[in-house]
Amino acid sequence: MKLKQLSSRELAVIILYFVLYFVIGLSMIAKQPFNNPPDELNRYRVPLYIAEHGSLPNGYEESIRIPGYGFSYAFQPILPYMLQGYAMRLVKHFTTSADALLYTARLINFIFGLIMAVFMLLLSKKWFSNKYLQYVFCFFVMFLPQSIFLHTYVNTDSCSMMSIAIILYGLTCGLENHFSYASCVILSVGIILCAMSYYNAYGFILSSILLFFAHYLSCRDSRISFDASGFFRKGILICILVLAGISWWFIRSYLLYDGDFLGLHARDLCAELYAADTLRPGNRETYQTLGYTILTTLTESDFSVLSINSLICMFGPMSLLTALWIYRFYKLWFVIGLIGCLIPLGLTAKFFKLPYSSATTGIYFPERKSLTCFFHFNMILCMFIPLALSLIYSYYTDLQPQGRYLMPMLIPLCYYSVRGLEKLLRASCMFVGKGIKQPVSEKAYNRLLTGMCVSLIFLIILAICMTIYGYAFPAWEDSEQWEIPYRLVFR
Repeated sequence: MKLKQLSSRELAVIILYFVLYFVIGLSMIAKQPFNNPPDELNRYRVPLYIAEHGSLPNGYEESIRIPGYGFSYAFQPILPYMLQGYAMRLVKHFTTSADALLYTARLINFIFGLIMAVFMLLLSKKWFSNKYLQYVFCFFVMFLPQSIFLHTYVNTDSCSMMSIAIILYGLTCGLENHFSYASCVILSVGIILCAMSYYNAYGFILSSILLFFAHYLSCRDSRISFDASGFFRKGILICILVLAGISWWFIRSYLLYDGDFLGLHARDLCAELYAADTLRPGNRETYQTLGYTILTTLTESDFSVLSINSLICMFGPMSLLTALWIYRFYKLWFVIGLIGCLIPLGLTAKFFKLPYSSATTGIYFPERKSLTCFFHFNMILCMFIPLALSLIYSYYTDLQPQGRYLMPMLIPLCYYSVRGLEKLLRASCMFVGKGIKQPVSEKAYNRLLTGMCVSLIFLIILAICMTIYGYAFPAWEDSEQWEIPYRLVFR
């Protein structure tokens, strides 16, 4: 994407996109009381430890353990906390202000979000040929209230969301240009950041492996062929880069936690040793202990409602809501968009005997129909995995249905929601054209599409501004300001 090639209107939209991110993101960083975001205090203990000691903590370290629960966030990959901790350590040479240190940590996540915003623009150019759909897609992903919220407090989710955008961009470029070395490097960087930030996003790493393999596999004249040379040449490069970036962490965990390279068993063992009786892994309240089955958890409990609503917007400790119309707006968009994705436009056009333009057909790899289908299968898989993991966690481990656990599915979910509206609009034009016995012209269709996109961007901006400045800010004004636990580590 070259700025010189952009029209003044497109440039204005891009400027609005980044200005909105800076204004809303920075104001949220400055305004949110400490520990009002979910579990920020206990997450903040890890970068605070790194800032003081200049080294990574053992997960069993007492000063970073979560009171009551008995474990810490240092058992899992902590690349975001490392970057925050060392940035805080640098700032500490100039000031020991607790506020300055907190804002430094939060700003690292803000930068993750900014990088994600850039890659979303690049990705939108690959996934949509219509410029208006590109911007709707970007605004949808970045300014869903819960999405931008993740980039304004201390967590690892922000880095994982950025990594997903990088993975999808590198993967899409690679499938188009036969995995050039540049695409391999971009994909490798995304995989490293993903692996070092959040286990729930690992589905995208799996899909990258599957799609990389599928790219070198082809079937012609009923014969299957495999480009072993290209596969191993590019695959070895990606493996070397990824292993160089992540192997040290898992080797460290293997040595520290008696062979538990993921740190999950060690975390549970730590909780068994130090948690309060009611919060030990075997004693926590779950949907299973409440007597639900997996099916009734989805249909009769509050799991689905809480998960969907908090995917859209539930700030603070799942307590700060936004306007009812905003929930209805996004839910309606998700439902209509996903239904619209099922419309077979080619068959619809053939049935109505109308011309069908493929100018905005979304993700498509020419002459590789099977690869295109497999790509979409993988995107659906990547949407299903976070949902399954969240359900399993709430059912068997700890009753915590949170939209935050579902955020890795956001980019493909938004793609299909936007693509579905586009298909629905085109199908409607075909239907109307058939009724009046005069096909709706491509020019008229583009005008309707532009109007729809402008309206959606307006509603997205209205929704995020109302959420932040109409609901969140007044609530934060009235909430108790927590003392920043500088004393926990800096003695």
